[in-house]
Amino acid sequence: MKYALIFALSVGLTVGANAQSFHGKKITEDGAIPAPELVAKLGDKSEFNTKVQGTVESVCKMKGCWMKVKTADGQTMRVTFRDYGFFVPKDIVGKQVVFEGTAQQTTTSVADLKHYAEDAGKSKAEIAKITQPEKAVTFVADGVIVK
Repeated sequence: MKYALIFALSVGLTVGANAQSFHGKKITEDGAIPAPELVAKLGDKSEFNTKVQGTVESVCKMKGCWMKVKTADGQTMRVTFRDYGFFVPKDIVGKQVVFEGTAQQTTTSVADLKHYAEDAGKSKAEIAKITQPEKAVTFVADGVIVK
């Protein structure tokens, strides 16, 4: 009986350790490209539908309404969620994610950059330093898997 209890506990811990959470549209990991390869795949296109795997660098501290994922050369890409239809947990920094949707070449306005900085908990001094729009690759996700 003692061994059965130990076995049951070890199976439960193993299953819990491998748990994934799904947000938005239910997707699979199949065919996901590493985040650092996305910019090259996007190339000159204004947008590109794909599935990406990467590491979360930061998350909106207000309600999980966006996340930044590490790309190449220490850069990050902002990932928002289609029509704000879902959010991700605020405690996923450092975790692996897979997300599916549309990568886009965008220019983010100063007002939006300041809003994102505020959501990230930046100081008023840091927010005041934002004076130029930012050109970047961004992503609008339809679904996210948090590993």
